[in-house]
Amino acid sequence: MGSLSTESFEEFLESLKQAGVAIRNEKELRERLAESQRWRFAFATLASHGHRLGIRFEGCGDGANQAELHRAFSQFQFPESFEAAFSASLKSTH
Repeated sequence: MGSLSTESFEEFLESLKQAGVAIRNEKELRERLAESQRWRFAFATLASHGHRLGIRFEGCGDGANQAELHRAFSQFQFPESFEAAFSASLKSTH
């Protein structure tokens, strides 16, 4: 998570949405990530604790496409442990 990358958090969020993830209070999430130099760390924190700010992630329709989610988390260099926790949290919202 600490390595520098040319990918932006905007691209990552779009990848999540393409995978079927709905983002509640996306405006607040984007503002917080834009302020952070380490957006991956900030995203992980907000994904885990952002509910206090109204930030929530939910699977749309039939849920999120797990293969697409895995591709997004791999491409943007998130740890597998965080990917697993994020996926599990999507399933628990149903």
